[in-house]
Amino acid sequence: MYLLDPEVEKTTLICDTSKRKCETCEMRGDIRIKGNSSTIFMFSSHFGNASRTIKPYARKDDESAMKRVTTFNIKSIQEEGETMLKCTKTHNVPAIVFSVGGYAGNNFHAFSDVIIPLYATSREFNREVKFVVTDNPSSWTRKFQELLHKLSRYEIIDIDRENEVHCFPSVVVGLGKEDTKELHIESMKDFTRFLRSSYSLDRFIAINLTNNLSKKPRILIVSRSKTRAFMNTKEVVNAAQDSGFEVIVTEMNTNLTRVSRLVNSCDVMMGVHGAGLTNMVFLPENSVMIQVVPLGKMDWIANTYFGEPSKAMGLKYLEYKISEGESTLIDQYPSNHQVFVDPFSLQRKGWGVYKTIYLDNQNVTLNITRLKETLSRALELLHS
Repeated sequence: MYLLDPEVEKTTLICDTSKRKCETCEMRGDIRIKGNSSTIFMFSSHFGNASRTIKPYARKDDESAMKRVTTFNIKSIQEEGETMLKCTKTHNVPAIVFSVGGYAGNNFHAFSDVIIPLYATSREFNREVKFVVTDNPSSWTRKFQELLHKLSRYEIIDIDRENEVHCFPSVVVGLGKEDTKELHIESMKDFTRFLRSSYSLDRFIAINLTNNLSKKPRILIVSRSKTRAFMNTKEVVNAAQDSGFEVIVTEMNTNLTRVSRLVNSCDVMMGVHGAGLTNMVFLPENSVMIQVVPLGKMDWIANTYFGEPSKAMGLKYLEYKISEGESTLIDQYPSNHQVFVDPFSLQRKGWGVYKTIYLDNQNVTLNITRLKETLSRALELLHS
């Protein structure tokens, strides 16, 4: 914890650097943010001419991600010292400064690193807060505009693209995130209810087959075209239909309004580990999430990214771990290769090596007999 004179009533600066994944600074007083300068000035006669830096993105332990995040310089300016910049825009509500750099272009990281932490940080303001965004491609804010509008009733300030001096009574820089969890806050059910409200989704709970035997449950099979793709999609669809499901197959896209409505219309969602599964946040409660886990000893990743979060959302969770014979890696390496024998040895060579093999160059051919057993289990869960 980094603390500057908390007993001073007029101006305070409290920075929390204790967490592994994020750091945040909260300021009150005469706070001025200079557009296109990545500098935040804090006027105070009580502090010296001090400064500190912060990157407002919740993955500070990941060097690769943080290279893509703008560094902000927080400067305290004494009354009799350096002259403060004059305000050109004065705001009477607080601001939250955050980055959508890092990995935020990936749907999973957009939710885990930005949207969920932003929801947790901004809810207390009841939309009376302004978002100051850096590293912002316009496509990102367009994609999440419904959610951003539900959290703030003001237009976003794209601080990198202007030269105004914005003055605020208080500012939060950075977003908080739990160190050991992904896609998670204290109440994920509250968050998913917020999503349903934001996109006007009709279904709050999945079908209960005990009470509704006349209607087929709907399964969404998430397809992928480049990697971790199903090589026998037709057979997978036939198996799901034979099991009693109405089947939809689609690849997730960036139009969250359409995606949210499609996912919310389903009772089961199935796909290979990847960012597309993040859209499980739109499933109604008591739905079943089936994660197909590729080779590579991905137990921790699979559970941390989608297993535990899905349960916190009120979903039922199933895993389908593929065997060597179901992976296209069997066509690329001999059966005694370390790719099969010791994936951890490859992981120790660095994430790039591991990712290239197991995430970028692996597709799956599901065993239909095993798949039907998993689908049967999903139907059982829809009865409970």
